[in-house]
Amino acid sequence: MTASQLPAASTQAPPAWAQRPTNLAKAVTAELVQRIVRGQLPPGELLPPEPALCEAFSVSRTVVREAVKILQEKGLVKIRQGAGTMVQQPTSWNMLDELVLAATISEDESLAILDDLVVTRRLLESDMAHVAARLATPDAVEQLRALVERMDELVGDPVVYEEHDRAFHDTVMQASGNRLARAVVRALEKQAINTARYVGRTEPALCVASNQGHRRIYERIAAHDPDGAADAMFTHITEAWLVRRSGQGDPDRLTR
Repeated sequence: MTASQLPAASTQAPPAWAQRPTNLAKAVTAELVQRIVRGQLPPGELLPPEPALCEAFSVSRTVVREAVKILQEKGLVKIRQGAGTMVQQPTSWNMLDELVLAATISEDESLAILDDLVVTRRLLESDMAHVAARLATPDAVEQLRALVERMDELVGDPVVYEEHDRAFHDTVMQASGNRLARAVVRALEKQAINTARYVGRTEPALCVASNQGHRRIYERIAAHDPDGAADAMFTHITEAWLVRRSGQGDPDRLTR
């Protein structure tokens, strides 16, 4: 199939912009990311030619070229001189990119991408908990203790509880000193926390159970027990996600 033969929806359907965006290149990029992730522009096919994209989005060639360049930086397309711009396979996509990850999460009804996110987070945070149990300063241990105690008081306020929950995990990550792993986890969580399917249920009983996991992690770090801290973090992240997952699909990706 050539670019000129692509379905009209891929090239001519106007984007649902409430008002014309200030940064047109970013807006066009975001719309094309969504269409590629949805499969409206499938892997192996060519993007529509510049004139078609200009007409579809009512923008200049300069805007289209900038948007396509950004798509290439994200790994979604490959520009081939004289042959057009080809949509890449999902294995080439930069899954840590904000737009790519957000679009993939929103389109994945199977929860597989969120399962993978949890597995990745679990792997990194377990290792960081292991290191934190060896390296955490008295101040860091005290901060963890204070957060656990405060979360016991906040189980009836899920919104504020969640803020302290993230602060607890971030304190463990900072105590490990692994800035790269922390950056990866924070990048993943930045998109996931805006997804209702990831946040899941938030009733007080679940907050109570969640904080029991936090307390076990804190106790193992305070006891300078690296293996115990890693196991506690692994178990906590796994169990918390299985509860939030609410039994949707088969969580076999979580099995270890």
